Amino acid sequence: MIDELYSARILKLAANMPHSGRLAAPQGTGERVAKLCGSKAVVDVTLDDDGRIAAFAQDVKACALGQAAAGVLGESVIGASAEEIAATRDAMAAMLKAGGEGPEGRFEGLRALKLVADYPARHASTMVAIEATLDAVRQALARRSPDTRTSLAGAA
Repeated sequence: MIDELYSARILKLAANMPHSGRLAAPQGTGERVAKLCGSKAVVDVTLDDDGRIAAFAQDVKACALGQAAAGVLGESVIGASAEEIAATRDAMAAMLKAGGEGPEGRFEGLRALKLVADYPARHASTMVAIEATLDAVRQALARRSPDTRTSLAGAA
C-alpha cells in the first residue's frame, strides 16, 4: 500500500513545484507547520483588483506528500479567490477524514492524494501549503479593508 501512496504521479508532483521561492513585496504571507512531522509551508501572495491571486510564491519544506500537494496548488492557484481556496481546503479535509471525493475544478488534481486518507499521520503535511495559501490570501484581503470599527476609548 505504501508503494501506491508514493506513486510515480505523486513523486512527479513533489519534484515539480511551480512558483518556488518568495515574493519581493507580498500583500499577504501565510505560514503553516505540521507539528507531527515538521513539514512547513510559507506562502506569499499579491491579489488583483478582484481579490484573486495575481502572484504566488511558496517555500515548502515537506515530505513528498506535502510537496505533491504544493505542486498541484502551484499549477492552478493563479486567479483563485479566497472562497476557492477555502472550498479546496474543506474538500481536502473531507477527502482525508470522511471519505469525500476531494476538490473539484481547478484543484481537482489534489485527488491524486486520496490514498493519504489511510495515513492520518500524513494528513497535516498534505494540508500545509493549502492552509498557508488561505492564510496569505486572507491577510492580503484584510490589509485592503481598513478597520472601520470606532474606538470607544475616552468616550464619555
